[in-house]
Amino acid sequence: MAKESFDKEIQFLRMLVLTSGAFSRQQFAERLGISVHTFDKTIRRLKEVVSSLHQHLPQEQSREFSETIRFSYYDSTDPLLLFLFRAKSVKESERQRISLLLAAMNERALTAMEILDICCSSLPSDLPMPDEKTIRSDLKYLEEVGVIRREPGPRPYRYHIQDDLVRSLSDEELIDLYDFVDVMANTQVPSVHGYLLRDGLKKHLLRNQVEQHAVEPFLYKYHYYSRILDEAHLFTLLNAIRHRRKVRFLYFSPKSEKSYASKNTNPLFERDTEGKAEKTLPLKIVYDHQYGRWYLLSHGREGVRKYRMEGITQIEEEESVDEVWYEEKKNELAEKIRYSWLIDTGRPLTVRARFYNPEGSEPNFVKERVLLQGQWGQIVFEDEDSFIYEITVNGITEIKPWLRSFGSSCEVLEPASFRRELIAEWKEIQSYYESV
Repeated sequence: MAKESFDKEIQFLRMLVLTSGAFSRQQFAERLGISVHTFDKTIRRLKEVVSSLHQHLPQEQSREFSETIRFSYYDSTDPLLLFLFRAKSVKESERQRISLLLAAMNERALTAMEILDICCSSLPSDLPMPDEKTIRSDLKYLEEVGVIRREPGPRPYRYHIQDDLVRSLSDEELIDLYDFVDVMANTQVPSVHGYLLRDGLKKHLLRNQVEQHAVEPFLYKYHYYSRILDEAHLFTLLNAIRHRRKVRFLYFSPKSEKSYASKNTNPLFERDTEGKAEKTLPLKIVYDHQYGRWYLLSHGREGVRKYRMEGITQIEEEESVDEVWYEEKKNELAEKIRYSWLIDTGRPLTVRARFYNPEGSEPNFVKERVLLQGQWGQIVFEDEDSFIYEITVNGITEIKPWLRSFGSSCEVLEPASFRRELIAEWKEIQSYYESV
């Protein structure tokens, strides 16, 4: 995952899609909490990213950034905003240096000092020359993410690119692997790593002169852009959970007017932000399939805390905590969300709903969907026309959209207050369709 934070680009792209490019420069800048000058710089940088990935993009389509990233609906099977992960994971100087490292290690195994000599002699003069510490840091990073491996043997250690898999498989086997990764990346979460692996396999196949259509048998169009963007923080948080570490971040709630604040280093330009500085202990990550959102559940001074990951910026890991105490807090959370449809920690109540079987439909798709998505709920009564489904949940807020999505095929029976609430909502909807 990224070595460099790109919170600003993430929030910018999220807003661009949500507003369909309808905001003016000033409105965008105000919403992001940045200056118009910084906004223009971000636009230029993202245009460069797009043009570097799509060299075939017609020149006239570079007039508007919103047009630039929408240049062809079917041209790519990627989620629209995935290019940010591919092209902005490292700085320009890192990109040049790491490209040299990988090219050198592709030929033979090299020591850190040999790699340093190659970098110093090959890097452009306008880029800073790396030192031994920088090279060793790069090698450690590349080894951690599985790009290179350290050869067995005495010091000094030698490093070689790790591509045994693609070299040992035939083109036909590589195409099968590509198809598998393509399907899994588009249907499972998390998926960014799968897309990056797919891109690597595709480039390798095309270098081997495999025809383009052979490696693009499927077309996907993904609409939950936040899910992909929020994976920038996902693995940082999972690492914190694995090592029982607290995290610090600046949080913007869904109700706040701004979604980002620049990190000012000059005290003369410091200003108040609407984000709230948080320090908390991550306990669990939850994904909402219905809306494509990630949630962080954690322990803070007030007890259980819930955060939408799209509002997390400037995240940093902090100190670790005692293992026994951490397990105690995890168990407390598990008990609180035991009856949560998603993450609700309210008072448990029992919901009973009657589902009507579709006429003349075999198989019964309503029942199949209830059994598939109904979690721990049970069917407690059934006849030829309908069945009654019962479940105990923490509050009705989270289960309500699911029940409502069945339309006239679902009738809520209990609790009575929930039934009255839905009756009022359906009456309001009916009023919209009354004759004018």
